[in-house]
Amino acid sequence: MTADLAQALIDAARKAGADAADALVIDGTALSIDVRQGRLEHAERAEGLDLGLRVLVGRRQACVSSSDGRPATLAAMAERAVAMAREAPEDPFAGLADAAQLSARRDGAGLELADPADEPDPARLQDDARRAEEAALAVAGISQIDQASASYSRRTVHLAATNGFAGGYARTSRHIACVAITGEGTAMERDWSSEGRIFQADLPGPEEIGRQAGERAAARKGSRKPPSGAFPVLYDERVASSLIGHLTSAINGTSIARGASWLRDALGKPVLPAGFDLIEDPLRSRIAGTRPFDAEGLATARRAWVQDGVLQGWVLDLATARKLGLTSTANAARGPSAPPSPSLSNLALSQGPASPADLMRDMGTGLVITSLIGSTINPTTGDYSRGASGFWVENGEIAYPVNECTVAGNLRDMLMRMTAANDARAHLSTQVPSLLVEGLTIAGA
Repeated sequence: MTADLAQALIDAARKAGADAADALVIDGTALSIDVRQGRLEHAERAEGLDLGLRVLVGRRQACVSSSDGRPATLAAMAERAVAMAREAPEDPFAGLADAAQLSARRDGAGLELADPADEPDPARLQDDARRAEEAALAVAGISQIDQASASYSRRTVHLAATNGFAGGYARTSRHIACVAITGEGTAMERDWSSEGRIFQADLPGPEEIGRQAGERAAARKGSRKPPSGAFPVLYDERVASSLIGHLTSAINGTSIARGASWLRDALGKPVLPAGFDLIEDPLRSRIAGTRPFDAEGLATARRAWVQDGVLQGWVLDLATARKLGLTSTANAARGPSAPPSPSLSNLALSQGPASPADLMRDMGTGLVITSLIGSTINPTTGDYSRGASGFWVENGEIAYPVNECTVAGNLRDMLMRMTAANDARAHLSTQVPSLLVEGLTIAGA
């Protein structure tokens, strides 16, 4: 169905007068269950069709979207998109890929992106959520459960274009999450655990997820502000990927083309300590971020963005590559209502030999961050400030939980002072271990 709809959109665009066009069709089903105090609180099932059409008239382009796949609607979409494109400003960098650039891989064969098992029934999801809630409540010190949920989704994606590309694949996901609370009133603290997998058989048991949420929350009881000053900061594995996310945002071709990146002059220069690699592998089997081709039909491939600490390139789609006089890195992503833009998937940062406990011992006195709240990041200078909570460390051991503090620094300096632990989780699309950063400014008590 998705392939037929995509081709019908392309045909309608040609008939309406488009010089070129591409169409994205996503057909999906999602089911989610929330439980509170052992009883069903919320159940939702959604079945939806998303259609996106991009047309080009010369170097002018426009995008339209709909959720109605009837032939009359497809024709109206195409006519509206062509009319919009004729009124749009000319963009010398807009355009589809040449036929020679297109991926030979047109499906997800061999990548294990869709679980062949049947969709779970609502009763099974409710039981998973209930068991996670019970396990969290069984942890000493837990006063209530804020959320216990289980969900499943399946969607089919198909991309077609007038340059001859046509390809698609299915993707599934299965999740269990729990948020636990300790304390009462203004002294309440919370923490969470969440696990997701493509294959239901790979998902940890709900009791394990609930227990972990409860233990994490219970450890936060009695949180207070840490002292202010310059201290080492250990970013827990759950939040360490945010630091690498700031780096990848800064090497995104859109930011580079606008000149609005704190790494705009860093190509070929160190951006991480020697020995660090940052690798993208969009073709990892059974991983949520895997994609056999990008949103412009180009072949995805393994690539080192940082090698031995040195920045190797910019993250590009076709348009940003043309603006910069470069070649696309096959990193285009898009939704139904917008043109492609550069985006990364399946990143892995080099791990170190030490455990998080080893790094905590070596830091002596400092802060372990387990949660980040809000942010003030200057994309041009890299100045960094974020609210945080976690644990205060003295003599290499956790002394007490902390909240309501701020950590600040400059990203270029921070990333060059990193030490990596060895605890990145292999099943995640973004694999980043706990990271120790020296000399951040902490504003606390």
